[in-house]
Parts: sequence; C-alpha cells; structure tokens
Amino acid sequence: MRKFITGFLITIQFLTALPIKKSLPMEKDYIEKSIQSFPLLGLFQGILYSALLYFLLEWTPFSTLAIAFIIWLATILITGGIHLDGWMDMSDAYFSYQDKEKRLEIMKDPRTGAFGVMSLLVLLSSRLLFIYEVIQFAKLYTFLLIILIPFLSKIVMGLVLLLIPAAKKEGLASFFKNEAKKNTLYIYPIYIIVLFALICMIDLTFILPVLLFVLVTVGCYFFIRQKTVKHFGGITGDILGASGEGTENILWMTLWLLHYFAMV
Repeated sequence: MRKFITGFLITIQFLTALPIKKSLPMEKDYIEKSIQSFPLLGLFQGILYSALLYFLLEWTPFSTLAIAFIIWLATILITGGIHLDGWMDMSDAYFSYQDKEKRLEIMKDPRTGAFGVMSLLVLLSSRLLFIYEVIQFAKLYTFLLIILIPFLSKIVMGLVLLLIPAAKKEGLASFFKNEAKKNTLYIYPIYIIVLFALICMIDLTFILPVLLFVLVTVGCYFFIRQKTVKHFGGITGDILGASGEGTENILWMTLWLLHYFAMV
C-alpha cells in the first residue's frame, strides 16, 4: 500500500500542476505503481469537475456560460497545460507531412508553429462548446459521465505508454516505459469491472451510456496506436500527453452528442 501511495504521488507530480514538493523514489516498483494509478488520478479529476459543477449550479448565481468557462478552465489548470504543450508539439509535427525522423525533430523544437496554435484553438474551443451545452442539459447521469471522462482518458494514456513502442530511447515516456512491464496494466480491467458493479448498484439505466463511453475509449486507443506507429514510429512524451487531451475531448463530444440524440 505504501508503494502504491508513493506511485500515486509520482503520478500527481508528473501529470498535474498540483504541488508535490517532496522528493520521491523513482525505482522500478514505484514507477509500476504510478502507471497503475493513472486511472485513479483521472477519477480524482472527474470527481473534482462534477463536484465543482454541482456547487456552481446549485449554490451560485452564475450564468451557464460562466459555469462552463470555470469548468473548462479547471480542465486546463489542474494539469498546468502540460498535456496541451504536447498536443501543440504533436500537431506541428503531424501536419508537417514530413518523414518520421523529421517529425520527431519538429517535436523537439521549443518553438510553436501555426499548426500547433490552430489545433490548440480547435481543441479548447470545441471543449468549451461541449461543456457549455452539456451543462444546459445537465441531469444526474451527466455528473456520473463527467467523472468518467478523465478516468477513461488516463486509462488510454496508460495503454499508450506500455503497449505502443517508443519512438526514441531517451525522454520521460521512454523512462516510464522501460521501468514497467506490460502486465502492469492488469489492474485496469479490474477498475472497469468495479466501475460497472458500482453503476449497477446505483441505476441499471446508466449501463448503456457507460458502455458507450468504454467503447469510444477503446476506439480512441486503436486510432492513436495506428496513427502513432504509422507517422511517428512510436510514442514520445508529447504524444502521450496529446493522447490524453484528445481522448478527453472525444469523450466530452460523446457526452454532448448523447444529450442530443439519446438522453433528451
């Protein structure tokens, strides 16, 4: 349990902007526990977003747009924009239409190009739209599904990290990958099973939208895998961060579409 808690703190330290100033051990066992705790960090984020949304809706006079902006801002601030930087670097490299080696060089460049800026604008503006309209239709299941968005996106990050080859031998993603084994991920299906059991106890009508969320998440992983191997030759830290941001946005879009076509 102590190793797992330390691993969780490592995850917070590397994947969020939350201040963990303590020097943490980086041995193999702790890195494995860190990767296993990715979804728990996502669960923490999701509960935070849903609790904040409930508080703003029930206890403040703010407009829907103002509440949407606050939730949108929270999704950025909690990670400190770390993954958004990866999204921009990945976009610059992907839309350069160069070979794999050149794309990896572009991602190393500290300068941000036009494609990175445009892709960031599309990502964040679309997320704000999804959040705003989801809040307009907010019901009980809305809060549950919001909790699942970062939870499932962190699962994708763990899968991407350990199941897709690394594009280079150096870097943080390569370090985490080398320190863990593929069977580190055995706990992810357990998280999903526990999740479904809890949902069944709450309300069986929630099962279908949750199942859809899981299927969309699986689709995101395979899409990321195909594009990453084909265009980059494997993962980097930037691609890992971009995979989390992209999956979150797709899940926000899925929730948005559910309110239009399945939950009116």
